[in-house]
Amino acid sequence: MPPAIASQRGHFMQLEEFEFFSIDSEAPAARQAASPLTRLQYLVDNTPAIIYCMVPSGDFRMTFVSDNAHNVLGYRPEQMLADPNFWFDHIHPDDAPQIFSSLARLFVEGERIYEYRFRASDGGYLWMHDSLRLIRDARGAPLEVIGSLTDITDRKAVEAALQAKGFEQQRLIARLQEAQQQLLQSEKLASIGQLAAGVAHEINNPVGFVNSNMGTLQAYVETLFGVIGEYEQLAAAASPALSGQLAAVRARADLDFLKDDAGALVAESMDGLKRVRDIVASLRDFSRVGETDWQVADLHNGIDSTLNIVANELKYKATVEKRYGVMPPVTCLVSQLNQVFMNLLINAGHAIATRGVITIRTGHDGDWVWIEIGDTGAGIAPEHLNRIFEPFFTTKPVGGGTGLGLSLSYGIVKRHGGRIEVDSQVGCGTRFTIHLPVNPDRSA
Repeated sequence: MPPAIASQRGHFMQLEEFEFFSIDSEAPAARQAASPLTRLQYLVDNTPAIIYCMVPSGDFRMTFVSDNAHNVLGYRPEQMLADPNFWFDHIHPDDAPQIFSSLARLFVEGERIYEYRFRASDGGYLWMHDSLRLIRDARGAPLEVIGSLTDITDRKAVEAALQAKGFEQQRLIARLQEAQQQLLQSEKLASIGQLAAGVAHEINNPVGFVNSNMGTLQAYVETLFGVIGEYEQLAAAASPALSGQLAAVRARADLDFLKDDAGALVAESMDGLKRVRDIVASLRDFSRVGETDWQVADLHNGIDSTLNIVANELKYKATVEKRYGVMPPVTCLVSQLNQVFMNLLINAGHAIATRGVITIRTGHDGDWVWIEIGDTGAGIAPEHLNRIFEPFFTTKPVGGGTGLGLSLSYGIVKRHGGRIEVDSQVGCGTRFTIHLPVNPDRSA
């Protein structure tokens, strides 16, 4: 213990000047008779904190360490005082730079508090709370640094456990949010499926009898023009004058044009009705109303039906090139994979500013199949590539997207035991590749 401790007012008080009064009249006589210096030494050595003093310059060499350092750290005080660099050398290497870089502020602020790891005698590290105070003499010159070291290892362990628990709670919240979004998406798909079923029921019937009537009308037109031709032949055989009159009527009516155009109109109408039936069938194939069971499906049919759904979205932006390879049937949830295809195709269309190309490639490798959807759009910035599958992350302007399309697609592909890879170059385009097992482990 230094011979004197300076007060904050700059004067000194000798230890011998302290007076201690016991309020316990029944305290042992030996304790009451102890000198103030002995009593103070006893208190310092038995306090939970390690009390120490250091020189306020250079290597901050320790000049005093209380005896309880042996109980806390396993070092004898004389061992710590013998090494001028003891304090610096025992601070954890990861914690030392932050302390050394800010220690000079002690001379400005007068006090500093640090929490760092300190190496004990057994080689392990203990978390310590270090409170330092600069003591000045009567003229304001730095005299010494006093401090107290308290073991806070248990507190740090509790904080780490609480932090880990907080991370776990955040992870669970994220999973709940993802599950909620997947539920909302499932409800959305179910609504689309119900709409498709209703549309199919309401449209297929009228489309069916209109298609039947158009076939009948085509037969009637052909019969009618056949009858007109026979009338003209009979008139020509019976009376040349009547034949001439009929020829004049034919010319005024442009009967030859009507005959050709009527057939073309009926054929176009039949083709239009077929397109309506195909669109309704594509919508039903896309949504698969009520489908919750895994089934073996041809993914090419799913891609084609999805292209019919998004055709209006893409036809003014891009040319779609299909380069299908050989791909075996896959056990899957068809409607969910169709949702993935739709999200990727729409994103590809949005990435193209004026006119571009969307290329769809497929193939298989052993027990896996792959579907690649690439575009010649703007590409994705490198700093965004690691975030594109995060829920609610979007680079589109406000109102331009929810940021859920790719995250839901990622979840669907993962549920199938597959993965999505992305390769993008700014200004050149983006390519998403979906890898799926032919027979996924549905139990997992």
